[in-house]
Amino acid sequence: MIIAGLTGGIATGKSTVSSIFKELGAFIIDADKISHEVVKYGKPAWEDIVKHFGKNVLLLNGEINRTYLGNIIFNNHKEKQILNNIVHPHVFQEMLKQLEKLKNSKPESIAILDVPLLIECGMHKGIPDVILVYVNEEVQLERLMKRDDISKEEALSRIKSQMPIEEKKMIANIIIDNSSHIENTKKQIFDIYNSKW
Repeated sequence: MIIAGLTGGIATGKSTVSSIFKELGAFIIDADKISHEVVKYGKPAWEDIVKHFGKNVLLLNGEINRTYLGNIIFNNHKEKQILNNIVHPHVFQEMLKQLEKLKNSKPESIAILDVPLLIECGMHKGIPDVILVYVNEEVQLERLMKRDDISKEEALSRIKSQMPIEEKKMIANIIIDNSSHIENTKKQIFDIYNSKW
């Protein structure tokens, strides 16, 4: 089985790239999707979040109020770290479970671990291919302002809260430049998929 990691930065187009890989036949193990699952009502991560952040983070139906929690951690590095320490182990555990299942049922498959914080949390170290969806910061800023309908200041603050894309570029061994039109991005993905794997 071939395992690759896929990462990017905010508004670089990682989801688009991930879906193209999926269309080509790769199996996507999506950390974001899993992180939504592990914090659902009654799950162990949910319990730990409520224990630390209090019942104020809950919606009326008992689920986590992601907007409320996001506002707490956005400008508070310590609280963000605590949340990551609660959620990440559960996400990794589930990812490993899915990988194992795939390895047993489809040993010839290509598995792509779609993880926004792949490099930040050191997960890239055990993976032979680290794919970065790249656009420069100006394009990132422009796309983020348009996508989320936010001011330049807000967009910059979100970008700056992440590891700089240029730093990630130095670590990744496969770069997909997504700053031009979609056809160009697709061509790069096809080339990687067909020549590398």
